[in-house]
Amino acid sequence: MKYYAFLLCACILAGCSRPTTSLFNGQNLDGWTAYGTEKWYVEDGEIICESGPDAEYGYLATDQYYDDFELTLEFKQEADGNSGVFIRSTIDGTKISGWQVEVAPPGHDTGGIYESYGRGWLIKPDPEKDGYLKMGAWNQLKIRAEGDQVTTWLNGQKMVEFEDEKIGEGKGSIALQIHDGGGIKVRWRDIELRKI
Repeated sequence: MKYYAFLLCACILAGCSRPTTSLFNGQNLDGWTAYGTEKWYVEDGEIICESGPDAEYGYLATDQYYDDFELTLEFKQEADGNSGVFIRSTIDGTKISGWQVEVAPPGHDTGGIYESYGRGWLIKPDPEKDGYLKMGAWNQLKIRAEGDQVTTWLNGQKMVEFEDEKIGEGKGSIALQIHDGGGIKVRWRDIELRKI
């Protein structure tokens, strides 16, 4: 009996008592809100974002706010593929406040952290880590946000680890981004979150 009590305590301390939640049901965009005129739709169990006629920034944000969490998802870049995943973000029209984990073509710092309408790039991955990105294939992105600390992984490889008081104070949703400029298409699937 003591052994099982020990295992239970160890599990709770390790965070495994927190279930993983799927943020995307694979059928429609329930639980999400689109911002801007860019295209967001579901096809074959995937969320697809494409540039619209205005070729401006667009966002697809969760209706719920998430503070401390571990998020995993898969993305596949087609065409230009410039996008990103925002954390603790709020959106007014197409102006976003929050922090973006970059998703971009090779050579453009996928896994780095960027602050829109603020300080700009906060941290970029080492250039040699760019080889972890598989352009035109499925990639797994993992983001852990806990208090002031944000860590990102791409295909199981740690990209950046960053501590910032301003991020720690942030409140908001998780949002997928499509960059301005036109000609962009990105697919997303298996979006799962575990609260910390």
